[in-house]
Amino acid sequence: MNNWFKQNGIHLAIIGIFLGICFFYFTPAFNGKTLGQSDVVGAQSTQKEINDYKAKGTTILWTNQIFGGMPAYQIWAPYSASITTWVIKAVQAIFPNPVGTVMLLMLGAYLLFCVLKLNPWLAAAGAIAFTFSSYNIILLVAGHANQAFAIAFFAPILAGIILTLRGKYLTGGALTAFFLAMEIKSNHIQMTYYLLLALIILLGIELYHAVKTKTTPAFFKALAYLGGALLLAIMVNAAVLWSTAEYSKDSYRGQSNLTKNTKEPKNGLDKEYAYQWSQGVGECFTFLIPNMYGGGSGTETLDQSSETVKAFVAKGATDEQALNAAQQISNFQGLSLYWGNKPGTSGPWYFGAVICFLFVFGLLIVKNRLKWWILGTVLLTMLLSFGRNLPFLSDLFFNYFPLYNKFRAVESILAVASLCFPILAFLAIQEVINTADKTVILKKLMITLYIVGGVTLLFLAIPDSLLAFHPEDQAMGIANLGRALNGDTAFATTIANALTRDRIALERADAFRTLIFVLITFGLIWAFIKQKINLTVVSLALFALILIDMWQVDKRYLKDSSFQDKVDVDALVKPREVDQFIQRDTDPDYRVFDTSIGLKQDTFNPFFHKSVGGYSAARLKRFDELIDNQFTNSVNSNVLDMLNTKYIITTDPKTQTASMHVNSSACGHAWFVKKVTFVDNADQEMQAITAFSPKDEAMVDKRFKSMITDQQLGGDTSAKILLTDYQPDHMTYQSTSATGQIAVFSEIYYNKGWKMLIDGKESPYFRADYVLRAAQIPVGNHKVEFIFHPASYYTGEKISLAGSILLVLALGGAAYSGIKKKQ
Repeated sequence: MNNWFKQNGIHLAIIGIFLGICFFYFTPAFNGKTLGQSDVVGAQSTQKEINDYKAKGTTILWTNQIFGGMPAYQIWAPYSASITTWVIKAVQAIFPNPVGTVMLLMLGAYLLFCVLKLNPWLAAAGAIAFTFSSYNIILLVAGHANQAFAIAFFAPILAGIILTLRGKYLTGGALTAFFLAMEIKSNHIQMTYYLLLALIILLGIELYHAVKTKTTPAFFKALAYLGGALLLAIMVNAAVLWSTAEYSKDSYRGQSNLTKNTKEPKNGLDKEYAYQWSQGVGECFTFLIPNMYGGGSGTETLDQSSETVKAFVAKGATDEQALNAAQQISNFQGLSLYWGNKPGTSGPWYFGAVICFLFVFGLLIVKNRLKWWILGTVLLTMLLSFGRNLPFLSDLFFNYFPLYNKFRAVESILAVASLCFPILAFLAIQEVINTADKTVILKKLMITLYIVGGVTLLFLAIPDSLLAFHPEDQAMGIANLGRALNGDTAFATTIANALTRDRIALERADAFRTLIFVLITFGLIWAFIKQKINLTVVSLALFALILIDMWQVDKRYLKDSSFQDKVDVDALVKPREVDQFIQRDTDPDYRVFDTSIGLKQDTFNPFFHKSVGGYSAARLKRFDELIDNQFTNSVNSNVLDMLNTKYIITTDPKTQTASMHVNSSACGHAWFVKKVTFVDNADQEMQAITAFSPKDEAMVDKRFKSMITDQQLGGDTSAKILLTDYQPDHMTYQSTSATGQIAVFSEIYYNKGWKMLIDGKESPYFRADYVLRAAQIPVGNHKVEFIFHPASYYTGEKISLAGSILLVLALGGAAYSGIKKKQ
């Protein structure tokens, strides 16, 4: 044991330093504060019914709380058979949010750099560079926990693959399987997809090298182990992957059902929506100079010395009034400090001045074939991040690459580049260490200084000659500000010009800052090449320099004030008087429509009611189409009735007082119709429900015609069907009729997992009125049940358990093999 501590002491010390960095950087988190409360509120509203049942000790896999109803496993599910669930629980139990994710980022990257055979301090510096890349920190502030969690496993997955390709098949394969399983568990398919693109390039280069060096047997053996690792990772996550794949075809990101009156393409997202957050081509210089494009969209960085504040003071405002006014300017489109063409941004992609200098140096000196993978990956990710700014390539991927059109915010692919930059940067240091003849290295170091230092100097000296410093829509912002200033367009123009000067000042300050870091980095490498300092000194110096560089910029976006006291959501979201009145209704299953809140952005009503709207990117496609066609231009009361919308809330625009009225024409939980009208397709069905009587007539797609054998409807006026027991994933009704009937249920149709039983025997059901369930009910008294029991979840959990056991055995085998080899 003493031997083990002696051999691994340096690694343990570095882990301790990582913990220390987390403690000082995220001190409020250790004091019980947290980030992303707004996202917590949104998530809690979505999970309201799920959490209510969870508190009773019951897990439900369907919720009716939002968008009429949708699978709960797209919001939350236990997935307790997967080992990854328990790993995540352990991390959350040990570290406060977001420290656990940050530690995973650092440890995963540290593992990768150690696998690349860097000394521990250089590996630690590389881990700091990747972890504190500005995008990762901004994600934490925004509360995008799953995305940051997915990025945390980029580096260790790559480490496992490299070990496998080096011939350490069992160790590399087992580690790849584990980290890939964790990556998939993060449930951010977009990030995993982008990583996969990079890995395909890597394997392509490795195959070329294997063919060239005639080592294809070893390559294909490694590939077989990696294939096994992939299969194992998929098994471990079988339940989440299977259920997501099954649902995706019916989700908002799935194929459009309509061919007319739709904004969506036939399959995937609308291109404009997907490209909305596209990286500007020139904005890539923020990798080196963070505030080149103004930083974030807000104007909170403006202070008393800013030109914008001075302009207000010159107009007669006090210092305090001027500062407040200047900081409100960003509310006007085109008048924020950020002047790129994104709709808005929390901050730039900053990879670090030190890292960018070393990256360019690496392009010139690194001989390792990983350089070509890094270069290819960086170029591809940068080009794809341009989105609408480079439509030729983006459209090629959007139209022809599988799944690519399911993702929005294409700039986020740069998360892969944020790992590639420090890898090449530190491979450059490794090349300096390993090269005996330092003459050529020194020349290329000078060239790097001329390139990076020269570019930085240009942006410091003549920035306004190289950049516009105002957005394309600034004229609109000036016009809007002018109207707000009672028609004083001249002063609005003065403010815009002052804001431009502030943008230039911010860029110059950061260019000067970058130049300092570039010169220090150059000096360190030069001193090391000249043997003025040793490897330990340069390693520690780079670690400290990178930490200072990234810390300073990141603190612009994640400040101590970004943390808030943990709040009880129930205390934060207070019910209105109308909400309290509605909650007195003991009916277990009715819906509420609030006219004052957009149906797709409703994070309030689901706290108190089953809402017609909600907030989820995983909503059903058909319900999304229903909202677009029946609620956008005007509210279709017939559709509200068929959804059993019992209460309608309105808000007085002047007093903001909410009031409600009871919708007496709501159809109830289930009803028998007098007539069935068949339509040819989704377009006709959508048109048919625009004006119809839902209590009397059901609109049914002709594909379900074979399920309706009794056409004699409405003969028994005393027939009725009533909800007798409610559970979101198990609904029970009692029907009574003297003739056969067609029943329509005010529940959302989804045919993957729902079964209908009549007196305990499975019977067919079909879709009616575009989104509802319907079924033929035989004559007499019957118990009718709808039970949600998706095989994708329950069978998937069994596969997950088997995969988890195999993964533990693989990791144990790799550990045992490593110990035996050391002995």
